[in-house]
Amino acid sequence: MRKTFVLDTNVLLHDPAALTRFEDNHILIPIEVVEEIDRFKRDPAEKGRNARQVSRLLDGLRTQGNLADGVANGDQGGTLKVVFCRSETLSQLPPELKGGNGDNNILAVALEEQRLQAVMGSQPPVILVTKDTNLRIKADAVGLIAQDYTSDRVDIGDLYPGFCELWVSAEQMDQVKHPPGLAVEGLVVESPLLANEGVTLVNRLQPAHTLLARFNAKTSTLQPLQRAPKAKLGRIQPRNREQTFALDLLLDPDIQLVTLVGKAGTGKTLLALAAGLHQVADERLYERLLVTRPVISLGKEIGFLPGDLEEKMGPWMQPIIDNLDYLLGGAGEEEGRSGRGGSHHRGTRSNWTDLKGMGLLEVEAISYIRGRSIPRQYMVVDEAQNLTPHEVKTIVTRVGEGTKIVLTGDPYQIDNPYVDAESNGLTWLVERFKGQYLAGHVTLLRGERSELAELAANLL
Repeated sequence: MRKTFVLDTNVLLHDPAALTRFEDNHILIPIEVVEEIDRFKRDPAEKGRNARQVSRLLDGLRTQGNLADGVANGDQGGTLKVVFCRSETLSQLPPELKGGNGDNNILAVALEEQRLQAVMGSQPPVILVTKDTNLRIKADAVGLIAQDYTSDRVDIGDLYPGFCELWVSAEQMDQVKHPPGLAVEGLVVESPLLANEGVTLVNRLQPAHTLLARFNAKTSTLQPLQRAPKAKLGRIQPRNREQTFALDLLLDPDIQLVTLVGKAGTGKTLLALAAGLHQVADERLYERLLVTRPVISLGKEIGFLPGDLEEKMGPWMQPIIDNLDYLLGGAGEEEGRSGRGGSHHRGTRSNWTDLKGMGLLEVEAISYIRGRSIPRQYMVVDEAQNLTPHEVKTIVTRVGEGTKIVLTGDPYQIDNPYVDAESNGLTWLVERFKGQYLAGHVTLLRGERSELAELAANLL
């Protein structure tokens, strides 16, 4: 039975292509939604771009007929119609909902459609689709079916971890160490291994004996980690199994996209920067280290930031500066200690400025990355959980020949009010790219920042 979906504005602003994702069902667009789309179209940010795209899609459908009567939507038999809110239906809402605001008008449209279906004797479901939690509550209160828009949501509990565990014999474990590796055919695995998935091999007879390997999908073999055990990164060494898997992916130039997910203190950013600096400054595999992160604050904004782009980005990049100082041994600290007041500030920033002066480090605002082509660079996108799927797509499609891109973030620490743990661009990217030859992913589990930070991350 075909369903009728009434779409809220926030669904179309989140995903303009939502108009095409309801297959052979009927879509109703309240005129209030068209009005709100019109108000958003001048916004210079992503919401404005999405609003303009929705307007173009609707205008294209308009050429097929009268939107008020309904037009064909796609090749699967679906239809789309723009409908008005009838004042008599609005008057039948509970007294608290008769204000005539946008949400109530959309509710009235859905209720009117439900009433018309009942009059005609057909009972296909009428479903209000909205990302507004309160509107879904209102719809339920007045007897409507309401759903969230879930086409791009990822169940965070089922997020691909990037590694697994296999129990093998001592002979099989020894076979991994010698070319061409251990063939996975015949091994007992809970689910098929994915390209570049980390595997912990456990000796059946001696469980304390383990070996870390990675699945090579091209040869269908397990091979030992090649790069992480040999890495010379100064004071940085992997402290647990997941960090070892992550570092091996970060140091492999054949893996062009790496995603690292984990709670605070698991070493996501530090590992990404350490591997990047090593490959830029020591191995010369890339021309420079390009660092960017969303400009979204944890709390209330403190106001306008003066200065040029570099000065404005300074406060947002302070976590990166701290990590670089740790990686490079606090170069310039003696200068900071020898002076007074602001001299310490100049000392702690010397690593940052020195790397930029040598052309090894570049800072880019995500706002200005559209349209760029970025070849032969090691690119780190920090706090990527605050990006939308569209923004992540925009960033990854900037990658040019010879560039490696690393996205890090914690889906449980989201400051962007328009995404959540299951709809953000980072988890969306993990699910879309799992199993691809050019990509690798690791979920870091154990915090290594400090005992207190780990306890806070687990308890609070």
